[in-house]
Amino acid sequence: MAITSVKNLKEFSTTNERFEGAHLLCPGCAHSMIVRELMNCTDDNLVISTNTGCLEVSTAVYPYTSWDTSWIHIGFENAATAAAGAEAMYKARKRKGTLKNPDAPVKFVAFGGDGSTYDIGFQWLSGAVERGHNFTYICLDNENYANTGGQRSSSTPIGASTTTAPAGRVSYGEKRNKKDMLAIMAANGASYVAQVAPNKWKNMAQAFQKALATDGPCYINALSACTTEWKFDPKDTINISDLATDSLVFPLYEIIDGTELNITYRPKNVLPVKDYLAAQGRFKHLFKPENAYLIEEWQKRVDAKWEYLQRREEARV
Repeated sequence: MAITSVKNLKEFSTTNERFEGAHLLCPGCAHSMIVRELMNCTDDNLVISTNTGCLEVSTAVYPYTSWDTSWIHIGFENAATAAAGAEAMYKARKRKGTLKNPDAPVKFVAFGGDGSTYDIGFQWLSGAVERGHNFTYICLDNENYANTGGQRSSSTPIGASTTTAPAGRVSYGEKRNKKDMLAIMAANGASYVAQVAPNKWKNMAQAFQKALATDGPCYINALSACTTEWKFDPKDTINISDLATDSLVFPLYEIIDGTELNITYRPKNVLPVKDYLAAQGRFKHLFKPENAYLIEEWQKRVDAKWEYLQRREEARV
């Protein structure tokens, strides 16, 4: 694999531009930051598939496209299957000697939002991982169905107000805790899983490179703050991401071969969870007196998860 250096941000940001900026993603959307960084971190040929979602509908408005690489879109749920099928075909043709350039490195990547990953496409992703296809799946996790009206998904955190779990006089919003996709994918047999965020660009690029260099299925969960549905100013995307990682609401870590857990970012000054919640309109109702207990529960849950990750790292279990 041809790995691009990630030592210098200016140099890294100007390399290998294969994701064009003329797309229709919302101003401040983190999707484009994440996708562009993946495509800048390698010189290998890429075959990319995308589930239906914000990324797909905003980057491939016929007859135009932002993708300067091989790109496949089939449906809402099956980007993993498309990538797995392309990977299987590539290996078959390589065995038969029918490839024009069999020595050129090719990497297979699938993108999906949390709705198509955690929910609608979960069985397709699970099947591709269980079969051991050599591909990387990246979930652009904005914690709701942003493309279709801001409905809740199983990635939506407790207390968030969405169009299908609205906060009001009789409800504080989403009632369930967010699904732990990293643990699920590690248990499902993924060779490498990692949680990343665009505010930690070098950490994210290194995780992408590890995944692309790893044999077998890999899963990356990328925080993608949604200015529209999280209700913050578009200029604050990276600030919101900083709050997410520094409050440990969205801890950054990796799991190798289902067992070896490594924390990849430790905040020097851990922020209270309430700072993260207060910066987003979707949580403003939690600061009413009758909902204050939920913020305390949030903090306890985040603290417990961080303690668990540290124990796992120390024990290498």
